[in-house]
Amino acid sequence: MKPIIISLLDTDLYKFTMQQCALRQFSNVWVRYVFKSRNVLNWTYDMHQELLKQIKYFCNLSFSKEELDYLAGLRFIKRDYIEFLKLYKPLEEHINALFENEKLTIEIEGPWYQTILWEIPILSIISEIYYKYSLENIDNIYDFGRKKLIEKIDTKIIPMHNESNMGFKFSEFGTRRRFSFNWQDEVVNTLIEKAPNTCFVGTSNVYFAKKYNILAIGTNAHEYYQVGQALENVRLAESQKFMLQSWVNEYRGDLGIALSDTLGTDKFLKDFDLYFAKLYDGLRHDSGDPIQWGEKIIKHYQKLRIDPKTKTLLFSDSLDFDKAYNIYNTFKNKANIAFGIGTHIMNDFEPLSKQLNIVMKLQSVNNKPVAKISDDNGKTICEDEEFLRYLKIVSKE
Repeated sequence: MKPIIISLLDTDLYKFTMQQCALRQFSNVWVRYVFKSRNVLNWTYDMHQELLKQIKYFCNLSFSKEELDYLAGLRFIKRDYIEFLKLYKPLEEHINALFENEKLTIEIEGPWYQTILWEIPILSIISEIYYKYSLENIDNIYDFGRKKLIEKIDTKIIPMHNESNMGFKFSEFGTRRRFSFNWQDEVVNTLIEKAPNTCFVGTSNVYFAKKYNILAIGTNAHEYYQVGQALENVRLAESQKFMLQSWVNEYRGDLGIALSDTLGTDKFLKDFDLYFAKLYDGLRHDSGDPIQWGEKIIKHYQKLRIDPKTKTLLFSDSLDFDKAYNIYNTFKNKANIAFGIGTHIMNDFEPLSKQLNIVMKLQSVNNKPVAKISDDNGKTICEDEEFLRYLKIVSKE
């Protein structure tokens, strides 16, 4: 196979925004990520050999001047961060990918600011290798995908984007679990050409945002808030507040969508007081029942005497268009509503009875355990059960 990742921009925007924060505020933080498949991954020796080749390809990449100029053109990207990226290269010493007893294990370990760009490319590489080696008649699969994509545009996006739904907006969030790089390229291009431009508004993928001159979407992920759990001189119960403040210090009003479920939404709302609720533009949903979550967030804003219509609720958890329109019609008159849709448009093919559900999650920071509790028990991740139990107790404070 040719190199799957051909540019370091081929990742989600929030990796760059978090990396800038990691470099400028948390340069002494050491992290360890661990790969996990939430469903059965029938990995093989040949697949693994290809993975090792792709890792070497990835480690030969660096940023071009054109790419750095693009990043520098984003008003929230700082000059000193660009100077760092001029020197940046992924280091193979930071990744350990093994195939033993017919099981794939991957760990990434090193300084947070150096290792943070590994996650999305590795997941994309694993996904593309898996399908390339597992499926036959790839051309027929692509033909089916094209028909299904056009069907979604013609029967879901265009008809539902009528006068009563003109405010419905979605972005493409599918890089980490895409069928392939080429398919993501084709999907983004097709959406630009055929979907209403007031409906399809952008992509989380920086490479395609640059290529097609569309909006790059993203702020931060669970790992950002998890880092706070292991910092010296930060009380565990106050870790989420500390990271929310650090983000404000870095971006001064830009990138104002916070993620609400690292310690569960109830704990988040205890931390998300009037100060933060006024500073941040809105919140992102990534686990649990979306309707219940939306109602809870709106009540929280109302309790603080903030008009929810001035805030954005971004939904991004396992959405298809039917789910998204149901959420939109529930809340469209109550808040600004937006959506990030991933697997449903980037990996929805008839031959795939079940798409891969793979993640690369932070497990330790400065050699201390960290956890993601989530609003969905299936998404809770922590290697240390004792720490997890303690964190759940602390999260009730």
